[in-house]
Amino acid sequence: MSRIPFRVEATEGAARTGELVFPRGTIRTPAFMPVGTAATVKALYVDQVRATGADVVLGNVYHLMLRPGAERVAALGGLHAFMRWPHPILTDSGGFQVMSLAALRKLDKDGVTFRSHLDGSTHRLTPERSIEIQRLLDSDIAMQFDECVRLPAPRAEIERAMLLSLDWAERSKAAFGAPEGRALFGIVQGGDDAGLRRFSARRLVEIGFDGYAVGGLAVGEPQATMLSVLEDVVPELPAGRPRYLMGVGSPDDLLKCVARGIDMFDCVMPTRAGRHGQAFTRFGKINLKNARHADDPRPLDEESDCPALRDYSRAYLHHLVRSGEILGMMLLSWANVAYYQQLMAGARRAIAAGGFADYAEAARAGWAKGDRS
Repeated sequence: MSRIPFRVEATEGAARTGELVFPRGTIRTPAFMPVGTAATVKALYVDQVRATGADVVLGNVYHLMLRPGAERVAALGGLHAFMRWPHPILTDSGGFQVMSLAALRKLDKDGVTFRSHLDGSTHRLTPERSIEIQRLLDSDIAMQFDECVRLPAPRAEIERAMLLSLDWAERSKAAFGAPEGRALFGIVQGGDDAGLRRFSARRLVEIGFDGYAVGGLAVGEPQATMLSVLEDVVPELPAGRPRYLMGVGSPDDLLKCVARGIDMFDCVMPTRAGRHGQAFTRFGKINLKNARHADDPRPLDEESDCPALRDYSRAYLHHLVRSGEILGMMLLSWANVAYYQQLMAGARRAIAAGGFADYAEAARAGWAKGDRS
């Protein structure tokens, strides 16, 4: 039985809203977690991130291990003090880099040896070392170490990685112990194979975790495949524990996955898009590089409570983007994180009121209508 309280307060079909309670704060679900890979959400102050409505941010074991180093962060008071974020933090175990940095790593049954993408130095990650780093960082939610494979992949390769991840899940849990006020999530693997996914989920539930993540998606597969995997996996997971879909996704992805019972999300999409001149809004995605915005005095969304969406003209944002000004990246990253938080806050309210299906339909209608005056 987890010592981290999770309360489901309302449901509508598979969609649900609730709270995951930590000593450092409460995570309202469904929740979108801005990605702060290297102890910062790119182009944003932590006060801005909090003001958008974010309850939790994400950090990454691999990147923080390389720079500035987990032991250094611990000596400086832990990740919360280091980045001035006193609220919950989830740390990704480094498992995603087992896939994304395949050219720089060597994998065996015990763990992974990486060659740093920064300076070529050699580093070793095992389930035990990953958990140790997450303890040094003092994150509130730690993730088991796992192997993620890029899709499509042969079934034999998917099965091998899934079984290895289950072995690492047991080792991660043994290394984690039972620290007060902290949670450990297991990660369901199995690619796009329904049988392997169900096997992974059932075995993780037998091992027992504070929450359960679905990994290995948003790695090249179509949205329909992702949704099918969730429909296979979610019924296998305990209703009384949070469910986290890793690395997903677009606003449409989020609403469709909430409808399938997912509670937590993370993705670099809002900040990455902002750095490349794109804004996510209730009118859909707007490309500020487009010349049609050059003389447009309208803000991105005059009804938003986020200054980046409400107070700056599209003409000005277009100018900043076309000029390569850093402020353009900052404002659009701010606008996008704010929109994602607004979307999730609206989903929570709609589920509580029994109107989530209508809310999702209205959101999609707004995106389809577009932003033209």
